[in-house]
Amino acid sequence: MNTVMNLLSLIGSLGLFLYGMKIMSEGLEKFAGNQMRSILKSMTKNRFFGVLTGILITALIQSSSASTVMVVSFVNAGLMSLTQAIGVIMGANIGTTITAWVISAIGFKVNIVVFALPLLAVGLPLMFSKKSNRKYIGEFIFGFSFLFMGLNYLQVSATNLNIGNIVANILANMADGSFLTIILFVFIGTLVTMLVQASAATMAITMMLFDMQIAGFSFELAAALAMGQNIGTTITALMASFTGNTQARRAALAHTFFNVFGVVVILLIFYPFCDAVRWFVLNVMHVTNNDLYLLSTFHSAFNIFNTLLLIGFVKQIEKIVCRLLPQKEENPEYRLRYISAGLLSTSELSILQARKEIVVFAERCQKMFGFVNDLLNTDKGQEFNSIFTRIEKYEQITDKMDLEIANYLNKVSEGRLSDESKAQILHMLRTVSELESIGDACFNIGRTLNRKRQYTQENFTPKQFEHISNMLMLVKQAMDEMVNIVSRPEGQEIDLHTSYNLENEINNYRNQLKSQNMVDINNKLYDYQIGTFYIDVIGECEKMGDYIINVVQSISGTKEDLVPKEI
Repeated sequence: MNTVMNLLSLIGSLGLFLYGMKIMSEGLEKFAGNQMRSILKSMTKNRFFGVLTGILITALIQSSSASTVMVVSFVNAGLMSLTQAIGVIMGANIGTTITAWVISAIGFKVNIVVFALPLLAVGLPLMFSKKSNRKYIGEFIFGFSFLFMGLNYLQVSATNLNIGNIVANILANMADGSFLTIILFVFIGTLVTMLVQASAATMAITMMLFDMQIAGFSFELAAALAMGQNIGTTITALMASFTGNTQARRAALAHTFFNVFGVVVILLIFYPFCDAVRWFVLNVMHVTNNDLYLLSTFHSAFNIFNTLLLIGFVKQIEKIVCRLLPQKEENPEYRLRYISAGLLSTSELSILQARKEIVVFAERCQKMFGFVNDLLNTDKGQEFNSIFTRIEKYEQITDKMDLEIANYLNKVSEGRLSDESKAQILHMLRTVSELESIGDACFNIGRTLNRKRQYTQENFTPKQFEHISNMLMLVKQAMDEMVNIVSRPEGQEIDLHTSYNLENEINNYRNQLKSQNMVDINNKLYDYQIGTFYIDVIGECEKMGDYIINVVQSISGTKEDLVPKEI
C-alpha cells in the first residue's frame, strides 16, 4: 500500500512540476506577449540575430517545445522563412538550458518549500489585481512556487520509493563505463522525453538522480540522458507539423536534424568533451561542491557547441530538408494560408497568425466582389456561367474560412490569455463573421442576376444599369478602404471618416433609388419583375455596405462593433 501511495506521490509531484512550469511560462508569455510579437514581426534576416531571438523567446516562456512549435507554426503561416526558423531553433536549444541552471543554483539541498508558501502569499493579491501586468506577475510567482514544490516533492517521493537503490541495481548489471551504455542512455533519454513531452521535466529528473549520488550513475551517464532529451524534445514540433504545409514540416525536420546531428558529433568526442566540461567547471567556474553545475554546464556547452558548429551551414541544412521533403502542388484557393487545423502555437502569438489570415479573408471577399461586377457587365452565356460558377466557389470558400478561422480562434481562447488578447479575439470573431456575410451578399447579387437571366429576357434599362454601376462603385470604394484598414500594420492609427462617409452615401443612394423605383414602375418605364431584380441588387449592395462598416468598426475596436447594425 505504501509503495502505491509513494508511486502516486511521485506521479503527482511530476504533475505539480509540469503545471508550475506551465503557469510560470504562461504568466511570462502574457506579460511579454506584445513584445514577443514585436520581436517576431521584426525578425531579422541575419541568422545570428535569429539565434539570439530563439534564446530570448525560450528564456521568456521556459519551454523549447513551445518555442519550436511556435516557429513551425510561423513558418507554416509564411511569417518566417525556413532560414530564419533554423536560426531561431538553434537559439531555442540554448535558451532551454536556463531551467537546468536555475535548478543548479537553488539545488536539491535547499528546502524550497519553506520559501514557496510565502511566495504564494505574495503572488495571491497580485493575481486578483485589476492591472493586467500585476496579475501576470502573480501567475509567474505561483508557477515558480509550484514548480519547485513539485521538484522538492519529487525528490521526497523518489527517496521513499528507494529509487536510488533500484537505479543502482540496474546499473550494476550494465557494463560500467562502456560506450554502448552511453548510447543506451541516449536512447533512454530520447524515449522518456518523447513520452513526457517536456525536456525540462526529464532534465529535472536526471539532475535529481545525479544529485542522489547513486552508485554507478556517473556524470557521463547523466550527460548521455541529457543528450537524449535533446532528441526527444523534437517530437513535439514534428507532431505539430503533420497538419501544416511543406515548409512547416521542413522546419520541424530541420529541428530534428540539428539535434540528432549534434548528438552524433558529441558522441564521437564524448569523453574528451566531458573532460573539458569538468576542467571548465573546476578551473574557470571554481565550483567544487556542486555536481549539478557540472551537468548544467554540459547541457549548455553541448547546445552552444552544436550551434557554433552548424550556424555557418544553415543554407546547407535548408537544402537537405528541402530535398528530403519536396514541395507539393497545393491549391491556395481551398486552404488557409497562415493557420492550419491542428497546428497551434502559443496562445498569445497565435493571434498574429489569425490577424494575417483575416487579411487574406478580406482580400478574397474583395476579389469575389470583382467577379460580381464582371457578371453585371457580360452578355455572353458561357462567360456568364463561368463567372457565376466562380462566385459560387468563392462563396463556399468564405463559408469555410469563416468556420476554420473561428474554430482556430476558439481553440486559442481556451488558453490562458491576457485581457487585451481576449478582447482582440472577440473583435476578430466578429470580423470573420461579417466578412462571411460580405461573401453571402456577393453570392446573393450573383444569384439575383442569374435568376433575372433565367426568368426574363428583358434587360435592365440604361438608367437602371447606370444606377447599379454607381452603387457597385461606391461599395467597391468602401471595400477597398476596408481592406486597407484590415491590412494596416498593428498599432497604426485608423481613420474611419472615409468609411463612414461612404456608408452614408450608400444608404442615401439606396433610399433614393428605392423611392424612384416605385415611381418608374408606376410610370411603366419597366415592368414590376425587372424592377424587383433591380431593387434586390441595390438592396444587397446596401447590406454589403453595412457588413463592411461592421468589419471596420470591429477592427478599430469602436463600441459599435459588438452591436449588430440594422440591416
